[in-house]
Amino acid sequence: MKKKSSKAVRYNKWGYIFLIPFILVYVVFQLIPLFNTIYNSFFENYLSGLTQIGPNFVGLENYKTLFTQGDIWIYAKNTMILWIMCFVPQIILSLLLGAWFSDVRLKLKGSRFFKTVIYLPNLIMASAFSMLFFTLFSDGGPINSLLMQIGIISEPYKFLANTGSARGLIALMNCLMWFGNTTILLMAGMMGIDTSLFEAAEVDGATSTQVFYKITLPLLRPILVYVVITSLIGGLQLFDVPQILTNGTGDPMRSTMTLIMFLNKHLYSKNYGMAGAVSVILFIITAILSLIVFKVTGNDKRKA
Repeated sequence: MKKKSSKAVRYNKWGYIFLIPFILVYVVFQLIPLFNTIYNSFFENYLSGLTQIGPNFVGLENYKTLFTQGDIWIYAKNTMILWIMCFVPQIILSLLLGAWFSDVRLKLKGSRFFKTVIYLPNLIMASAFSMLFFTLFSDGGPINSLLMQIGIISEPYKFLANTGSARGLIALMNCLMWFGNTTILLMAGMMGIDTSLFEAAEVDGATSTQVFYKITLPLLRPILVYVVITSLIGGLQLFDVPQILTNGTGDPMRSTMTLIMFLNKHLYSKNYGMAGAVSVILFIITAILSLIVFKVTGNDKRKA
């Protein structure tokens, strides 16, 4: 018995050895910057012209300033609205496509080609996507020209000057960029479901809709929770598309200004104390919302 246990220990040490590179990378690039950000959030540290002010310890003053000014609530609301506008159509479209492509009864031809095409927008850089949409939906762009030729509008519609259309364009771009990735994840989950369940349901006379709601969705819960949480984290970190589309202004009237764009303004102005405070608040919001999703979906419960 002693020989067997010692051999098991010798084998186990290789697992810890292979974990060392990941642990080092995590500590250097994530854990240390996290603690450094929290540390900086308690200091006054910014540039006033060419003069460096600080670092001076101010305690929770940066957090008080953020909450009393009220801007952070506006940007948090903008971020959540943009995420919801993007995620709802994205998850619906991904579920439909995933169910369609994973249904062996349909015997779809060329499914591999369409799966590849669906995923391709995810490979396009957000900057290129933003510039494309900026050109398409500009005042003199092809979309306005087409709408005027058809007779739907008589003069160019200012897509980027109206709150609804500007938010809609950002949500549409993010949906197009990420729905392929979500579809692949959901499809992998659907393909992992035992086919005998679908066959039994078919024998019992269940319709495709009943099979989807009674079998597919309940068994997809772990994957759905993963998709919701990762999408939520990505939505809270939304930056590149609105930053490029609005040239960093968050127009019209700051309705497309996200939390990360707000953070970027402090970093650009070298206000490291306020930037650290915004980062910590964003970290706390992300943790709370992820925990709420985890609790609501019941994935914190474990069977005995």
